[in-house]
Amino acid sequence: MKSFFSKIISFFLAALILLSTSSFTVDMHFCCNKLVDMSLIGKAKVCAEKVQKKKEPTKQCTTLQEKDCCSNQSFVKTGDDTIKKANTQLEAETIIFLNTFFYVYVNLFEGLEKNIVPFKQYRPPLLSKDIQILHETYLI
Repeated sequence: MKSFFSKIISFFLAALILLSTSSFTVDMHFCCNKLVDMSLIGKAKVCAEKVQKKKEPTKQCTTLQEKDCCSNQSFVKTGDDTIKKANTQLEAETIIFLNTFFYVYVNLFEGLEKNIVPFKQYRPPLLSKDIQILHETYLI
């Protein structure tokens, strides 16, 4: 179960890095302040029957048949390429630490050849008197 969640988290982190470093453009076409077309790949399709002018982008229009009430908007998200690469130069202290850590970690899970039970050869003590009856303590 733990490996399943770590796979999910690693997938979402990889997707986050991909989306944060890539750039894309969203082109949108509005008519009467309503979204008519949106495109991620190319330009959004404009209304063919109307003349497209963008003099007043906040003009209020009542019907779609009015002229000059359509506008195009673009949202551009530029990529971020300021991610630094990891420093791969190892110093002597780092190498000694990694060697020690690896040696201790490998030997941590090394098992014994057989289970050693130190009290296996001992016999239980012989009871000369029954102590529970002697002290009159009975389990109910």
